[in-house]
Amino acid sequence: MVEIKLHNSRTRTKETFVPLDKRDVRMYVCGPTVYDRAHLGNARPVVVFDVLYRLLRHAAKENGWGKVTYVRNFTDVDDKINARAARDGRSIREITDETIGWYHADMEALGTLRPDMEPRATEFIPQMVAMIERLIAGGHAYAAEGHVLFSVGSYADYGALSGRTVEDMIAGARVEVAPYKRDPMDFVLWKPSSDELPGWDSPWGRGRPGWHIECSAMSYELLGESFDIHGGGIDLQFPHHENEVAQSCCAHPEGEFAKYWLHNEMLQVEGKKMSKSLGNFFTVRDLLDQGVPGEVIRMVFLGTHYGKPMDWTEKKRAEAEATLRKWRGLLTGVAAAEPSALMLRDLGDDLNTSKALYWLRTMADELKQHQYWEEHQVPDLARTAHDIEAEFVASANLLGLLLPDLGSWATSPDVDLSALQIALSEARAEAMESKDFSRVDALKAGLIAAGVEVRMSKAGVELLAGPDFDVARLEGLA
Repeated sequence: MVEIKLHNSRTRTKETFVPLDKRDVRMYVCGPTVYDRAHLGNARPVVVFDVLYRLLRHAAKENGWGKVTYVRNFTDVDDKINARAARDGRSIREITDETIGWYHADMEALGTLRPDMEPRATEFIPQMVAMIERLIAGGHAYAAEGHVLFSVGSYADYGALSGRTVEDMIAGARVEVAPYKRDPMDFVLWKPSSDELPGWDSPWGRGRPGWHIECSAMSYELLGESFDIHGGGIDLQFPHHENEVAQSCCAHPEGEFAKYWLHNEMLQVEGKKMSKSLGNFFTVRDLLDQGVPGEVIRMVFLGTHYGKPMDWTEKKRAEAEATLRKWRGLLTGVAAAEPSALMLRDLGDDLNTSKALYWLRTMADELKQHQYWEEHQVPDLARTAHDIEAEFVASANLLGLLLPDLGSWATSPDVDLSALQIALSEARAEAMESKDFSRVDALKAGLIAAGVEVRMSKAGVELLAGPDFDVARLEGLA
């Protein structure tokens, strides 16, 4: 039985996760507005909720639940998209299709799985219109000058998710004061479109939806009036998620919308907020093109709990790359078994990925030790290196690490080490007879100093040139 506890932003407490319907565990995460490449901060929630998705699927298998349904949307109607189309002289569809393609490629480079459904906002305009009509009929929205606005005062619990009063919201937010608003906090559900902008026919004239209604309508159509988890970055808690709650609960009071809310904290770069003005703004693609492996980016993200601000630093990148190279160097191709119960316990405790990485490091050390013992024929080991490696790989895979598809960056240079492999194999065979491993240890130390990964098992000896391979340091070893 896998127990999962999550810090619920709505209740501000850590709660044991209990699915509303064990036959279908449902999660909705706010996706990107598709007009440009995803920057590094955009990638953090993708990795966070990918880990949760993997954990939920594992728990479903262990706990006898049914399927897990993960929905993440694309906002493909937005003023920023319109501005990009006008600037570049391209169609909106061309820009959004291209950007979605970039997004998929960049996020998959980080080892993330695609959600089960990725709805585009423009595919659900009729459902948005229907929800707006329902809100008007219930006295929660009103039409004015081609706009439709949600009446914040009609929903008594407005502000409960973010923990803010309406007065605080007005004081701390950029509230558009428009003559057609009855209250400064009322927000747009529908707005008019000019002839050159995207628009759809509606009871209020040709127009397009406001941002907030999109997620409410799509989550309702795909997951129902009540579902398990709603996630996104902390920057979305107010006003986007607050407005989603108000719309959804007023349009469908028979449901509770989302039971558990999860928000990941923001990302910094070298201790500072990422911004173009500071020159520390970069996209995921920028890092990938600079040769930073996607698996390394993911590892850095996992090193900080999702509920804490994350600092991307060059030191963390280098440490993550070195660790992953070491871990991949330990693998002999053993198939994954079941993840460590200790790691699973801590990962289930509000996605404690940093503690999960601690257990991976512990298993890697144990695996290396057992490989050494087996190489030197130490008898009566409680567990074999094979057993430890199978558990290690399964545990890493649950975090989206050490996956075969992510490993090409760690492949060794093409170099002939056959003579040294034979020499080490012969020295090893002699040591097995004499029990004197000094020659083996000296050869192995020299190879490692030259940047060669040495893998020894019952099957034999394997040498692989690593990223720091230096052929000059091999002289005199054979």
